[in-house]
Amino acid sequence: MAHKYPIYVILENIRSLYNIGAMFRTSDGVGIEKVFLCGITGQPPKAEISKTALGAEESVDWEYEEEACDVIDRLKGEGISIIGVELADDAENFWDFEAKFPVCLVFGHEVEGVSAEVLAKCDKKVFVPMNGLKESLNVEACFSTVTYEFLRKFLNAKN
Repeated sequence: MAHKYPIYVILENIRSLYNIGAMFRTSDGVGIEKVFLCGITGQPPKAEISKTALGAEESVDWEYEEEACDVIDRLKGEGISIIGVELADDAENFWDFEAKFPVCLVFGHEVEGVSAEVLAKCDKKVFVPMNGLKESLNVEACFSTVTYEFLRKFLNAKN
């Protein structure tokens, strides 16, 4: 039996179908409650998604909604806090962030990131610190890193 945790994700304008598939696979591993695919983000069934999802696109609850802002408004109405994962001036280090659950993490376009309109609707923002020359991780690597850390935060808060 699969465990689900009070962690939702919004994928806004993710262009790579392979990244989307890998995010489905990670979502299955983490126990994400639901994935919202928005904007240009591809949706199953697609061969490229299936190649990296390895069936997780079938086991993870998901829906497509054109506008991420509409999803955010709906989730906020359900008492879910919205956290943008983005390099922003007011973003907090994700290691130190004190999460309140249920939570929805928002990930954006591989190059442009989360749109300004969506970021403006986020309750808080977090970033993954980088120690090398690059400013950010690949969006799927960031997704895996952040979602597993939020799962750890949730499990530790329960104990």
